[in-house]
Amino acid sequence: MPLALVLSSFVAASRIGGAAQQYVLAAHGIDPVLVPTVMLGRSPAKGAQGQATPPDLFARMLADVEADALFGLVDLVITGHFSLAEQVEIAADALGRVRAARERQPVIVVDPILGDTPKGLYVSAAVAEAVAGRLVPLADWITPNLWELGHLTGAPIDSAAAAVRAARRLGKPALVSSAPAGPEEIGLVLALADEAVLFAHPRLDQVPNGTGDLVTASFGAGLVQGLTPSAAAERAARAARETAQAAQDWRAPELPIVALGQRLVRPQAVVRVEVL
Repeated sequence: MPLALVLSSFVAASRIGGAAQQYVLAAHGIDPVLVPTVMLGRSPAKGAQGQATPPDLFARMLADVEADALFGLVDLVITGHFSLAEQVEIAADALGRVRAARERQPVIVVDPILGDTPKGLYVSAAVAEAVAGRLVPLADWITPNLWELGHLTGAPIDSAAAAVRAARRLGKPALVSSAPAGPEEIGLVLALADEAVLFAHPRLDQVPNGTGDLVTASFGAGLVQGLTPSAAAERAARAARETAQAAQDWRAPELPIVALGQRLVRPQAVVRVEVL
């Protein structure tokens, strides 16, 4: 069974962050190992006050995973939320050890969770600087939202085409979420040096948080399973749309990731595909 190492948040009662990604990866037959950067009872968007994992504990947890010889089995690494710049440094060091331990190189997906529109930056400036300087250079793929890509590249982005140009300036293959598409649409932009594709679907109101985390996990799972980047991105877009629609139909307060099960693996939602 493929193995994924997830370095991100644990939120007990909300389907966001690394805790949600565990369920997405498991649905795809990928065994998740979550090393949490922060622990919360519910979403911080609802006012939760959690506790960041102390850096020495975060390092010890990673060392324990390594001591069980799991670094040499990792097929996928996902990094997400970090509460402290020291955690980012520890994570970057661990990524180097994972790569050194694995003959067949794992896929490293960095989701640079920094902020969003309209609030802007919602991690500290030190964390944002560490993620940009230490983790993004180590990534095989990045999965920022539109605002985060703009922050990383130093200029606001207002279109799918601008997202492609920004990702190419950054020099990293990217899957960009929250991208503007047609009227009343939202989409994902796949941006590579020689390929760019928009996957768009109608925008829904009042969707629970966590679709970006779902997209990152679904996309990473697809890459591990041998899908082309375009096919993995399209499946992730379909899964996000299907999950968001189910949440609305069922009036679910959280994304119904577990209830959907294999629908995440074989989503039937329709997306519009446009080569850019």
